[in-house]
Amino acid sequence: MKNIFLLLFLFTFYSFSSSVQAQWVQTNGPGFVNNFAVSGTNLFSGTGSGGVSLSTNNGTNWTTVNSGLVHVNVRAFAVIGTNLFVGTGGGVSLSTNNGTSWTTVNSGLTNTDIYSFAVSGTNLFAGTSGTGLGGVFLSTNNGTSWTRVVSGLTNTQVSALAVSGTNLFAGTNNGVFLSTNNGTSWTVANSGAVYQLNALAVNGTNLYAGTAAIGVYLSTNNGTSWTAFNSGLTSATVTSLAVSGTNVFVATYGGGVCLSKNGTSWTAVNTGFSGLSTIVFSLVVSGTNLFAGTYAGVWRRPLSDMITSVKEIPGEIPIHFALQQNYPNPFNPSTKIRFEISGSGFVSLKVFDILGREVVALVNERLDAGTYQTTFDAHDLTSGIYFYTLRSESTIQTKKMILIK
Repeated sequence: MKNIFLLLFLFTFYSFSSSVQAQWVQTNGPGFVNNFAVSGTNLFSGTGSGGVSLSTNNGTNWTTVNSGLVHVNVRAFAVIGTNLFVGTGGGVSLSTNNGTSWTTVNSGLTNTDIYSFAVSGTNLFAGTSGTGLGGVFLSTNNGTSWTRVVSGLTNTQVSALAVSGTNLFAGTNNGVFLSTNNGTSWTVANSGAVYQLNALAVNGTNLYAGTAAIGVYLSTNNGTSWTAFNSGLTSATVTSLAVSGTNVFVATYGGGVCLSKNGTSWTAVNTGFSGLSTIVFSLVVSGTNLFAGTYAGVWRRPLSDMITSVKEIPGEIPIHFALQQNYPNPFNPSTKIRFEISGSGFVSLKVFDILGREVVALVNERLDAGTYQTTFDAHDLTSGIYFYTLRSESTIQTKKMILIK
């Protein structure tokens, strides 16, 4: 009996202490990261004064890779096959060997002040500042030569580019423009409704625009009309957008990172950030993690800690907080977990191993009162006893399940 009580004590202790692992963790990457690029298992970061750094082990270690890079103020990345491009204040550089060496590829660029890239098949588009002969440039031969494509583009300060099917969008400091013919001609996509664009992102038929002053705007009709999308947003200064499945992340200046899973509101996901790390300049999804480039370096957080797949089951509102036994149990390799919450609030459902170490966060969000069900997939775990804990702001319940392979 004493052993049972000891085990329960240890599990409770570890479940509370290990839950802090489900948060942002700082890597030893550089600070002031303007942007990221992912190429296979390689993660690249670009800074305003330190050039390019490479991590081959998920952000644990970083190496500076600037050989041949004339300008080290990196503002944009693009990847086409094994070719990696960086956009700087001095034009475009190309690496064909994962950053080991760089070659300048500026032929045809009448403006070398690069702010953004977009890739459509083998076409590479570059957005530049609006001074002189700026705007959008197109290369069809991996940067060997560039052609200026600005017909109809009445604002040539192009800070963001995005591709959605055959549509190419350019975000400027005075609205969004659309090209359906690889930049040969441009039309206004409700110019002026959104301005001071910092970022564009496509998620299905949704086009998101992040601005420097008025938050996020959403268009569901290729820019014909826009709607403010700021409910729950922690800062109106948006610096970057990232998409994972149907989920959209936004980086803000001073407000950290927010997530939208329902397309109607934002939720801050800042647990673990400290000091100046809520000043976020860039985001990227790499494998199972989200990386944030901040004023205080590079931070990493598992997507599973923020993105959950929980389904509400229609019915009467429960009168009790209850965690049901998983079914089937024992199971191999997946099982369903149902729970009931009687009031709205923040809820977490986490799985722990026999030592109290957190395995995964199945739910970690604010939910309305109701009955919910989610699936725990343990295909990559070993056989044994696992515990799952449902926690609200005032109540906690734990049950045991058995994985048999």
